[in-house]
Amino acid sequence: MIKKTPFTRTLFFLFFDFILISFSVFFAFFLRFEGNVPYEYIEGGMIGEVVILSLLFCLPLFYLFKLYSFSWTFVSSMELKALLKATFLGFFFTGFSIFILQTFEGFPRSTLVISYLLIFIFCGAVRFSKRFYLETFKKNRGVKRKTLIVGAGEAGEQLLRGIIQSKESFYNPVGFVDDSVAKQGILIHGLKVFGKMEDIPKIVKKEAIEEMIVALSFDKTFAIKRAVELGRMSGIKKIKIVPPIEEIMKGEISVGNLKEVDMEDLLKRDIISLDLENIEKFIKNRRVFITGGAGSIGFELVCQIARLNPSLLLVLDQDETGIFNVSKELEKFSGFEKKCIVGDVKDKEKIESIFEEFKPEIVFHAAAYKHVGLMEEYPEEAIKNNIFGTKIIAEAAAKNNVEKFIMISTDKAVNPTSVMGMTKRFGEIICRMLNGNTKFISVRFGNVLGSRGSVIPLFKEQIKRGGPVEVTHPDMKRYFMATEEAVALVIQAAQMGEGGEVFVLDMGEPVKIYDLAKEMIRLSGFEPDKDIAIVFTKASPGEKLFEEILTEKEGTVATKNRKIFKANQEDAVDKEKLSLFLDKMKEGAEKEKIKVLMEDFLNLN
Repeated sequence: MIKKTPFTRTLFFLFFDFILISFSVFFAFFLRFEGNVPYEYIEGGMIGEVVILSLLFCLPLFYLFKLYSFSWTFVSSMELKALLKATFLGFFFTGFSIFILQTFEGFPRSTLVISYLLIFIFCGAVRFSKRFYLETFKKNRGVKRKTLIVGAGEAGEQLLRGIIQSKESFYNPVGFVDDSVAKQGILIHGLKVFGKMEDIPKIVKKEAIEEMIVALSFDKTFAIKRAVELGRMSGIKKIKIVPPIEEIMKGEISVGNLKEVDMEDLLKRDIISLDLENIEKFIKNRRVFITGGAGSIGFELVCQIARLNPSLLLVLDQDETGIFNVSKELEKFSGFEKKCIVGDVKDKEKIESIFEEFKPEIVFHAAAYKHVGLMEEYPEEAIKNNIFGTKIIAEAAAKNNVEKFIMISTDKAVNPTSVMGMTKRFGEIICRMLNGNTKFISVRFGNVLGSRGSVIPLFKEQIKRGGPVEVTHPDMKRYFMATEEAVALVIQAAQMGEGGEVFVLDMGEPVKIYDLAKEMIRLSGFEPDKDIAIVFTKASPGEKLFEEILTEKEGTVATKNRKIFKANQEDAVDKEKLSLFLDKMKEGAEKEKIKVLMEDFLNLN
């Protein structure tokens, strides 16, 4: 067997093109004269001369138009156009040569037209034959599962091509569904678009569908979720999804990079609209300082800001391994200075030296203890980090005339019942108190999908162990946001902020944790309670059934971004009272009294 290489493939097509071009000319004369070609055309060598001219022009043109470089397994209309152009130019040059040479007396001009029509048909047929063979005879070979594709757009078409061409595919695609009326009933690579998405149960039953692939772009979250729900209702256990839209645009959809439907896919919301021009102006060529840069939010801040070309990106975290990972990630970026520092926001001397040495212009403060249960157990640590750490870095920012200071807050700071929520509320108050030459801005949002210690990775681990999945209360609800969405909106709010604001991000509808647990169990291929049990535990100290985003005194004011709202200003906090309270807390209070003291102060102010 001859080894398949680019060189052997080129030789293969050159050989066939030589034979087919020669045959096309002979056959054109045969057709023109209805099988009785005049003897003088054969004896006089006219046919042979036309063959030579056609070969001299067509073969170089075919090479020039890369007709020997295409993978004809993936042939499409683009390659057909290239063949048509090359053939037309060959026809033009051959005809022009015959006219110039004037040695073809009595030459029947119609044979030239027929010749090149046949060249296009025959040379195209040999190239398209491989795809025809794969689609007609091999698409079911080795296939095990009858598969329905949801979405008959570009992603669905690419996916089907990938399945047909894959030698190791276990999918037997039988058709599509799509909500576009214009697409329903049409054929794509021989497969029919059966109907709309709501027809999935009926199609699954009729066609005995075993698997489903959702080929919708990630900005259609509701449609993806609905498709998954309908697939499950129909009894389909295996449901996969195409990669994100960015990869679709790069043409990277293949059988190999299909992914299992994840909870994050179903909770993601509409793609956000950002003022990218002003965001880039806000960050570009500025010195930016991020605290807590190794955490979930901090790390995403680092990645997004690095793409906006700051002059300096300064990252601080007390997690040595985390900072090492951040430094490795930043190696991917160039064009600006980077500095990753292992340090603690509670270290006043070090923080002040950092400000004096690097003189940051914009500070994103993401360093915080965030685990509600742990902070109930160690309230003194929550105070040190979330209150006094924030105070140290905020005062250093004000002292060094930083332009903007953005504090990452949380919905747990609203009517807080937990130590963590109270300390974050104090952080907001400190920022509002210090607002002046340095513009202090706070941004509140809810839970971040997949962040360390959050409920989704916890449930995944419990499911992996075979259960039970632990839910604190059947009615508990939480807001969820994608990390990249939350951080993008934080940067937008920072750019818009004029100082003293508390911005609130639109977090959509809250999700019931019990429903979340059931959905994650189903996504893992199990049935809740039947295969994996869900058990209810009591809520941790400080946990609320429902999170809020505003206090009773606050309302919201719309901003130019429909996903960002500004909380109405509350009454100013007495600075003297706050300072006295913080001094008292700094001196130390009994561990059991810390929460009560914070709660009393917040209730009175």
